[in-house]
Amino acid sequence: MTTPLEGDLGWMLGVVFRAYAKAADHVLGDLPGGPRGYQVLSAAIGEPPRNQGAIGADLGIDRTILTYLIDDLEKAELVARRPDPADRRSRLVVATEKGRAAWQSHRDALRHVEAHVLGALPADGAASFRGLLQTVACSAQARDPLTDLCEAVTTARGEERS
Repeated sequence: MTTPLEGDLGWMLGVVFRAYAKAADHVLGDLPGGPRGYQVLSAAIGEPPRNQGAIGADLGIDRTILTYLIDDLEKAELVARRPDPADRRSRLVVATEKGRAAWQSHRDALRHVEAHVLGALPADGAASFRGLLQTVACSAQARDPLTDLCEAVTTARGEERS
């Protein structure tokens, strides 16, 4: 039996998101802040290092919440705040060696989650889906007032934006 929901984009996105979020919560549960903590840690690994405001804008995380996330990651010795040589009032958030190792371990676990969620697709179908989803996500983000992370990804890959 089919229902009108089966063709509804919102329903489909919600089902896939819930499956991913549930599994991601499980594999990131030991990380301070769970999935959000992982995103902050990912941002702290990026080059060049960025300050808290830039990370918050990129991830769409409220400043107050972000402060607590960074505090918790810092207490776990996964990130450190360093003075910004360009602005003495600002602190750069950088991953520690322990943080880089934790990120890699969690990244590997998330790859298994992604493979599980996309397991109904053949390998080339999963790659196509990811590419199409990236295109849609970057397009949606370009219309959003948040900083455009997709531009950074596209530039790093040497691709041109349309």
